[in-house]
Amino acid sequence: MALTIVTAPTVKPVTDAEIRLHLHIDSGDGSALVNTYINTAVDYCEKFQNRVYIEQIWYLTLDNFPAADIITIPLPPLMSVSSVTYYGTGSTANTMTTTSYVVDSASSPGRLSLAYGESWPSIDMRPVNGVVVKFTAGYGSAATSVPTFVKQAIKLLVGHWYEHREDTDIKKLENIPAGVDSLLTFERIWPI
Repeated sequence: MALTIVTAPTVKPVTDAEIRLHLHIDSGDGSALVNTYINTAVDYCEKFQNRVYIEQIWYLTLDNFPAADIITIPLPPLMSVSSVTYYGTGSTANTMTTTSYVVDSASSPGRLSLAYGESWPSIDMRPVNGVVVKFTAGYGSAATSVPTFVKQAIKLLVGHWYEHREDTDIKKLENIPAGVDSLLTFERIWPI
C-alpha cells in the first residue's frame, strides 16, 4: 500500500492571525519562522492522528484487489472517491464504474465496498501497483472546518517551538508539550 498526494491543500488549519494572537507577536515579526513552525506543527499533528485536516486529493495504490469486498481508505475523514483504476499485465488502465462500488464516508477511516452482486475485476494484474484509488479527504476546504481541539494542539506546538527554539536550554524541555498529544488522541486513527 502506498499513499501519494495529488493536490495539496491551499490553506492551513490555523490562520497566521490566530497564531500571532496566540504568540502575542505583531504582524510581520518572524513571519518565515512562524510559517515554518505552522507547517511543521500541522504535519506532526496530521501524522500523529493519521488524518488530514484541509481538503486534499490522494492516490491509494495497492498491488491488487483485496480478498474481501472492502478497501479501507486511510487518512480520514474521507470526503469522496473519484475513481478506481486497475492495470492489467500490459499496464493498460481500466476504470471501474461508479455503480460497481459504494463509498462509506461515514466510517473512520472511510471504506470502499463492492456494490451488491458485484465482484472485483478478474484480470491478470501487473505484479505491483495494480490498483489505484483516487480519493478526497479532509474536514473541508476552509480552516473553519477543522475541529477546535486540533487547532489548539497546533497552536500549543507552534508556541512551544517559538519559545524554545533550541533544545539546549538550561531548563528540562520536553520535545512535545503534553497537551498536544492529549488533544490529538481524541480522534486518533491507529495505522492499519
